[in-house]
Amino acid sequence: MLQHKSILITGGTGSLGKKLTEILLRDHPEIQRLVIYSRDELKQYEMACVYPQDRYPQIRFFIGDVRDAARLKRAMEGIDTVVHTAALKQVPAAEYNPFEAIKTNVLGAQNVIDAAMDSGVKRVVALSTDKAAGPINLYGATKLCSDKLFIAAHNIRGQRDIRFSVVRYGNVMGSRGSVIPFFLEQRKTGALPITDERMTRFNISLEEGVELVFYALEQALGGEIFVPKIPSYHLTDIAEAIGPECSKPVVGIRPGEKLHEDMITESDSANTVQNDRYFVIVPMLYGCASKETLATYAAHHHAVLVESGFRYCSGTNTDWLTVDQLRDLIRRHVDPTFAV
Repeated sequence: MLQHKSILITGGTGSLGKKLTEILLRDHPEIQRLVIYSRDELKQYEMACVYPQDRYPQIRFFIGDVRDAARLKRAMEGIDTVVHTAALKQVPAAEYNPFEAIKTNVLGAQNVIDAAMDSGVKRVVALSTDKAAGPINLYGATKLCSDKLFIAAHNIRGQRDIRFSVVRYGNVMGSRGSVIPFFLEQRKTGALPITDERMTRFNISLEEGVELVFYALEQALGGEIFVPKIPSYHLTDIAEAIGPECSKPVVGIRPGEKLHEDMITESDSANTVQNDRYFVIVPMLYGCASKETLATYAAHHHAVLVESGFRYCSGTNTDWLTVDQLRDLIRRHVDPTFAV
């Protein structure tokens, strides 16, 4: 699938972009070109020090913003595959600067779509978030808009040989701004603030996130939203895993937060199929997917329709991480020196 291909990653200096770069260069040295597209020159410089040109001649660094349609189109010249990870994702920042989030997450998504269609790109995978399912904050709303744009793009591709799809997952363990790095830092103070003792979240590692991207690139018919089957954790268990000796004051839910996150809403159940590892939300037109469309996607993904009224929620998940499992995952994916 990736042999001798040229790949562009928007937001390539972010957590997922860096892990994707690491795995691509390690496991797929035959790729022709890998373009890291982002707007932060310092992060690009730091990344270039890790991947020097003499050892990794296939890598390129493009300064640019997804808000800049012309720059995106230039960067996509000769590109076969696009992985769109760029986003403004901090919930409080999006609430305070709403149109900035819209310009990056919504208008930027459309710029990626237009540039890909105009440049002969064959595959586009866009990253989503659990906050896009039944959103209550602006970040989630902008990512839902982004999802809709990429799914709709598959319907307007015309005769172009291009496939658009979306991958959606929960909290990425160890990503910048997430709860685990925050708690690891906060435990030095002796207190880990808990927003609500009932709060739950989905959990996925960066490696699993990259694996899902590869699955979508290889298997997508076009228009799907891929959702992995992953475990949940209780926020209190994360706090116990990291700082059992710390106090754990309850500080209340922040604006835009939910007690539990959804990745598939009940309304999506009529258009969702599942196999052993993934759920697939099938693209729909005029309200719902036809039986023929569902059958085609189900057969392709070796999947079956979920039960009517199904909802995939972190609070009602059947797979839960224990405190010991969380500690092991932190050592494996966040901090190898972690100990309690």
